[in-house]
Amino acid sequence: MSALNILSGGAAHGLVKSLAATFKAKTGLDIEGEFGAVGAMAGKLRGGMPTDIVILTSALIADLARENLVTSGSIADVGLVETAMAVRTGDPLVAATDAASLRAAFLSADAIFVPDTKASTAGIHVAKVLAQLGIADEVAARLQIHPNGATAMRHLAASKTKRPVGCTQSTEIISTEGVVLSGSLPPGCELATVYTAAVVKNAAHAAQAQILIELLSGAGQRQQRESAGFGK
Repeated sequence: MSALNILSGGAAHGLVKSLAATFKAKTGLDIEGEFGAVGAMAGKLRGGMPTDIVILTSALIADLARENLVTSGSIADVGLVETAMAVRTGDPLVAATDAASLRAAFLSADAIFVPDTKASTAGIHVAKVLAQLGIADEVAARLQIHPNGATAMRHLAASKTKRPVGCTQSTEIISTEGVVLSGSLPPGCELATVYTAAVVKNAAHAAQAQILIELLSGAGQRQQRESAGFGK
């Protein structure tokens, strides 16, 4: 069966999944592909992986447009995603209202589940924040680094340690069973990232990719975007 091929940041996985049935009803196509660290997904596109649509950070989409790898006229913002804290369902919530309380939260955790600290938006930011707080070396042995935020959250949900926490994008926390959104990162440590979709040049299903972009960004799906963790 023919399918729309996607390369996307993990932040959009839950939203795309929620729209898959509607998309198939409109186009007859399933959605297949990969969701992961945005840097890795952009690398796959640049490496020639057959792709119809990409959903990445706005900065990466702009780079790909300059490289003539996506169709400029198709580009549309999906929404804003916060990097946030997570805990297992049933564990006490971790509240970090300032840098000092965030530092204390990381120091009191016996495991810290995060996405790729070199290729993912949230992981790169977490590494920066730990350095900013002056505790990168102190917590290095507790970092549980995974290829993307969704994988990190699944491992957090299954963790047997006493006081684990996670830090990744809010959409990946919301869409993972067994973990809950514990709170935003405090001022000075926060990160909100705009995710943007675009049709890939020479896409096999360009018209259908444009339909998915309209579903992802259209006014009619605002409630679904908000439920998935996307802001304006």
